[in-house]
Amino acid sequence: MKQVFGRPQGLKDAPFRFCPGCGHSILHRLVAECLDEMELRELTIAIAPVGCAVFAYDYFNFDVIEIPHGRPPAAATGIKRMLPDRVVLSYQGDGDLAAIGTAEIIHAANRGENITVLFVNNGIYGMTGGQLAPTTLTGQKTTTTPGGRTPADAGHPLRVSELLAQLDGVSFIARSAVDSAANVIKTKNLLKKALRYQVEGKGFSMVEVLSPCPTSWKMSPEDALRWVAEDMQKTFPLGTLKDIYPETPGNGDNGGDDE
Repeated sequence: MKQVFGRPQGLKDAPFRFCPGCGHSILHRLVAECLDEMELRELTIAIAPVGCAVFAYDYFNFDVIEIPHGRPPAAATGIKRMLPDRVVLSYQGDGDLAAIGTAEIIHAANRGENITVLFVNNGIYGMTGGQLAPTTLTGQKTTTTPGGRTPADAGHPLRVSELLAQLDGVSFIARSAVDSAANVIKTKNLLKKALRYQVEGKGFSMVEVLSPCPTSWKMSPEDALRWVAEDMQKTFPLGTLKDIYPETPGNGDNGGDDE
């Protein structure tokens, strides 16, 4: 019997430690599938964040470096400049990228560093107990905003992709989600495009992915998926925010369906 589905070479034979319903397991598989299909696995150096994906090196079957909280874009810059033939993937959560790492991501993007960033936005600090994050929705309850986030006290949700899309050094910015099968496919295609832009030397690219966190949201996995679709996407609408090479063959600006 022909096998049509199996573990990607890019993933080790190890069980994930993520909570039931967490989006990181889906994204780890998508990363591995993209690198396998693009034949980039042996060239890739990934950067593991401080956060829920901190043990990425236990799952990915390629080189992974652990970097202090918020600093992956700075490390990615150094690695890519020293080893320009490698594919450098910075895998970051919203607490890592949008809080302590705000300066690093802005300046790496503004310089047009030829790296790819996968930005996992679950709107909360998942690993450390469910505290308010820069991307927490207005009104959303967390352990540090038990009455719900209010702009007067905590500001508005930070739309990082919209912010970075204004910078001249950015070549590609898109936002997707893993709340449905259709969006999982779109996410994979967008990540492929971002990786391809790096291979082609086109500069900084980032894919933001809205990801469920049932444990810290205190929801069932099913309710968490609905929250992504019905609540998160109102604040963080899906789509391509910037693509400076939209006419490149195979790069149609259609939310990632072109692969």
